[in-house]
Amino acid sequence: MATYFINGGKRLSGTADVRAAKNSAVSAMCAALLTTDPLVIKMAPRIAEVDSMAKVLSSIGVKVRWRGRDLELIAPARLQLTRIDAVAAVRTRSVLLLLGSLLHRTGHFGIPRSGGCQLGRRTVLPHFYALEKFGVRIKTTHFAYQVQRGAVVRGADITMYESGDTPTENALFAAVLARGVTTITLASANYQVQDLCHLLTAMGAKIDGIGTTTLVVTGVSKLYGTRYHLIPDPTEAIFWLSLSATTKSPLTIIGCPEDFLKLELLKLEKMGFSCRVLRRYRSASGNFTLVDLRTKPGKLTALDDKIYGRPFPGLGIDNLPFFVPIASQAHGTTLIHDWVFENRAIYYMEFAKLGATIHLADPHRVFITGPTPLKGAEIMCPPALRPATILVIGMLAAKGASVLRGTYSIDRGYEHLSARLRKLGADIKEQP
Repeated sequence: MATYFINGGKRLSGTADVRAAKNSAVSAMCAALLTTDPLVIKMAPRIAEVDSMAKVLSSIGVKVRWRGRDLELIAPARLQLTRIDAVAAVRTRSVLLLLGSLLHRTGHFGIPRSGGCQLGRRTVLPHFYALEKFGVRIKTTHFAYQVQRGAVVRGADITMYESGDTPTENALFAAVLARGVTTITLASANYQVQDLCHLLTAMGAKIDGIGTTTLVVTGVSKLYGTRYHLIPDPTEAIFWLSLSATTKSPLTIIGCPEDFLKLELLKLEKMGFSCRVLRRYRSASGNFTLVDLRTKPGKLTALDDKIYGRPFPGLGIDNLPFFVPIASQAHGTTLIHDWVFENRAIYYMEFAKLGATIHLADPHRVFITGPTPLKGAEIMCPPALRPATILVIGMLAAKGASVLRGTYSIDRGYEHLSARLRKLGADIKEQP
């Protein structure tokens, strides 16, 4: 785990690019288990979450190789599931995606129980309820999930217990090679689910309704390898937007996935922060609209109503935390309602150590009153990606020296963040 040393209070400038989406990358890696052909993920993010999944897949026999910025995966005909790297697996909640992607490989297997961000009680029942429709039985032990299925995986009609991203992806993994037709209602339509649908389609899957909450999947007998460009990460784009608004720094942000930021940009505009579209174009995969933005920070004013996350097409649930530093610099009081996770609003209280006026109403709601001059502080990184990252924004806005210790949570989702911030003029040093 590294430590960031930050001297804040400086205005930043320059250009930031948006890298490939973390959540898309890990699901794409698991899709490699559905074929024995090579799968190449173009311009994959070099982040700790990808490294953890690479270790898990390598341990069961998948060849995982970096070729420059591209990640190539080749799954063998016979996997070594008893040799799974449990240490790497428990570091990432994404290991849950093996539940669906391994179904067509064997009738019985076990995977270690998942880890990832510590955000309170995060139920796995939506995964189980979806997969049991395919004839799958999952038993939970103290250390593992034990999975057993029938002789044949058949298509099914599924109503998602909740519109979660990874549960929907697990249902897709099971459906694409199942016999017959699967209908998934109340599916997540979020960016990573759409991205996975487009990847699976490029591999030969038949999926109708991409981008909607009803997916109809006609099972095929075989999937093939492909080369695929992932969507740029909306949550990385909102990081740069929040940094610009909080530090009052005009930035150029390249490659923002427009459809997954529209409501965020509208709320920022109503708060007094505007952006000019420099260019609009299609993503490298051809599936998404991207925009290059030039930000124009202004005097920020709190919104009259609460800010809260929702499944797509609402304000992104992982984008919500980035309104915390913005609200600390807005005139008035902002209510941020993080209804999904029990602990994340509690982690927001770390922002008070930087001088923000923030009050915890309950485990899901905070009131932030601004604008408040931020000051340097020494803080231990929370064990959650987004609450950790917003502290970097606060420290860059705060006058004086700050220290952020134990930054592994940030490394899970952001590639070379400190170096990229230095290119914008930030005074930030990273030490092991």
